[in-house]
Amino acid sequence: MARQANSIFLEEWLRNNSGVSANITSRQSSASSSSSARAIIQAWTDLRDSLQNHRFQPHHLPSLKVLLNSQTSLHVADPQAKLLLSIISSRNLDLPSESYPLLLRLLYIWVRKSFKPSPALIDLAVEVLTNVFDAEFSVKKSPFFYAEGLLLLGAFSFAPYVPEKSKMACLQLLCGLLEGEYRLVSSFEGILPDMLAGIGYALSSTVDVHFVRILNSLFEIWGKEDGPHATVCYGLMILHLIEWVISGFIKSNYTQKIEVISQEILEKPKENYVPFALLMGAAGALRASAKSATSGMGQGILSRLRISAENLIESVAQDLISKAGGVSTSDDNIASSLLLQCISLALARSGSLSSNRPLFLCLASALLKEIFPLQNLYMRVHKYLHSNSSELKRNEVREHLDSVLFKEAGVIAGVFCNQYALVDEESKCIVEDVIWDYCQDIYLGHRRVALLLRGRDDELLGVLEKIAESAFLMVVLFTLSVTKHRLNSKFPHETQIETSVRILVSFSCVEYFRRMRLSEYMDTIRGVVVSVQENESACVSFVESMPSYADLTNWQDFSVLQKMEYIWYKDEVQTARILFYLRVIPTCIERVTAPIFRRVLAPTMFLYMGHPNKKVARASHSMFVGFISSGKDSDQDERVSLKEQLVFYYMERSLAEYPGTTPFKGMASGVVALVRHLPAGSPAIFYCINSLVVLSNLMKLLAQLIMNLPKDGQNLVLNELFSLVAESDDVTRKPNLVSWLQSLSYLCSQDTSRVANSTEVGGDRNSVSAQATNSSDLHARL
Repeated sequence: MARQANSIFLEEWLRNNSGVSANITSRQSSASSSSSARAIIQAWTDLRDSLQNHRFQPHHLPSLKVLLNSQTSLHVADPQAKLLLSIISSRNLDLPSESYPLLLRLLYIWVRKSFKPSPALIDLAVEVLTNVFDAEFSVKKSPFFYAEGLLLLGAFSFAPYVPEKSKMACLQLLCGLLEGEYRLVSSFEGILPDMLAGIGYALSSTVDVHFVRILNSLFEIWGKEDGPHATVCYGLMILHLIEWVISGFIKSNYTQKIEVISQEILEKPKENYVPFALLMGAAGALRASAKSATSGMGQGILSRLRISAENLIESVAQDLISKAGGVSTSDDNIASSLLLQCISLALARSGSLSSNRPLFLCLASALLKEIFPLQNLYMRVHKYLHSNSSELKRNEVREHLDSVLFKEAGVIAGVFCNQYALVDEESKCIVEDVIWDYCQDIYLGHRRVALLLRGRDDELLGVLEKIAESAFLMVVLFTLSVTKHRLNSKFPHETQIETSVRILVSFSCVEYFRRMRLSEYMDTIRGVVVSVQENESACVSFVESMPSYADLTNWQDFSVLQKMEYIWYKDEVQTARILFYLRVIPTCIERVTAPIFRRVLAPTMFLYMGHPNKKVARASHSMFVGFISSGKDSDQDERVSLKEQLVFYYMERSLAEYPGTTPFKGMASGVVALVRHLPAGSPAIFYCINSLVVLSNLMKLLAQLIMNLPKDGQNLVLNELFSLVAESDDVTRKPNLVSWLQSLSYLCSQDTSRVANSTEVGGDRNSVSAQATNSSDLHARL
């Protein structure tokens, strides 16, 4: 957000509030440190010598730069100003072209920091300036000469101690430069803050002459073929320039110029005024009026200003929406893109604004297309991966991340949600649909890009994910507003259910981008889950929105498959979405019918039990526990039958991945649930218990694991097993374990044991035991 105008240099304040760092060609040094006091004294001495000796030598130019290195702390007194005027007007000195901007900047510092300079010196300065621009500018003109001249002329016209006659002369000269030499700005647009500051000073002058003429230059120049390019940063400069000017009028109770702005700019703008400049100027007027609501100026004047500004902004938004045909998430022309960006920043910085359909739809377009342009970025990434221009594209994406537009995304999203609460129902529905579709699109787009970039260009992927993380926060804030509006008794139950399901599906699509625990996120989920829990059709609708088993295990994009092998458990974006389903569905499992669970959920549940991420595997086990524990189905027999059928594959799937990917607590909870909730005497329970305690299978699996260890590892494990078996009181199974350990110890002691068939260890225990001729140590220990 904009900082207060506490700088005496308007151009620097404009730069800071527009997200533009001070230009390296600014008269301030590119180095961060100021010149020393000794260097400053020496610089003034050198300049006096140049005047006395009638020679401006090469080392005098660095002397000027030394002084400007300390612009913030430098004070130029009247004698020093007189020295500068003498140098710049001397006919005996052949000044280089680059010295003029430096000399003018020092005079600008004098004007801005002096409290009461000599009237005679002021008159001299204006006379010198007039002569310089008449005689020297046409020969030695440059963008910097031009900008510093505008800045100094504007400062003279604004200074309270300058006589009215001198102010008028400065304004006349400034207008001539604006109208006749504006092309110089387009050759180096880094000087635009200086030019705009000069205009701001001139508009704020106590002299009324040329006021409309200067306004014309400000709002026309952007549309001229050889004028400066319109950008968001320059738009913000216009916004804060008008804010600064009008705030000054309000403080001075200067109503006449405010009325001119309302009439000439906001209410009846000329055809050649550029919409982007008008839009940002109107936002600046709104911002100034909001800050000055308690001022002593007549409220009628400020009210007219606010109404006129709001009407102009709405008019621009309406025209934009009419041309686009509604909310746009695809690429439009550059002018439309710029206006969308400016509208979003204008609303973010101008404070409260009446809610209306065009503004709301423009904000939606700006958020999805300009601030979080993920769909466009994914498409471009997919295209340029086939070329060698990835470095350029990565820089473009990072520049967006560093832009003032992206940095104010949170404020813009807040304004967007405030607008949602007040717009008509039709507009709400339009934007809701667009947001839900956007969530689906970025899920599909990011899933593809993540598979292509991970391990190949992780830096670019990381930047894209930062943009997506911010988009997730916007979706959460918007969704919270939707739930507050729709999930209440004012709307039919069917509407509430449909909204709840669409929110859950959308959240599943953006779950991958959730990097923190958000109270707004949790509150929204709690609210919508309650609606889904109460309705079977809503629950079924949500369950069936989950990707199918075939979609989860097979990638359908052949352009991606040509470059890589698809491995389902490495698809992190998809995994995050399924994890969301695995966590939410158990809360409404009572409403999931047995056929739906069999057809939709069971395949995915069993698939993700084998996921290497323990968190995901545990969630799959929790899904199984939830279903086994449920029992309020309309067809109880069918549900019980399905439970018993699932147990057999559940045990097989769990034990096959144990202890690798199957979490012990997850499997234990599943066993406890099925023993507790299946009918007593169920064959499924018997199979479960039997699967857990058939000893030979476990001995076989453990033997295979130990045989693959290095020698030191084998010895370590065997010693641990010896100790455990020796301390065991299980007289039933201990003899089998002793014999098995004898065989395993023997095989591990043989050099050729690593290629032995693992079935010899666990399968035919007696034949292997016969080979154990060297087991006295084992017997002694056991």
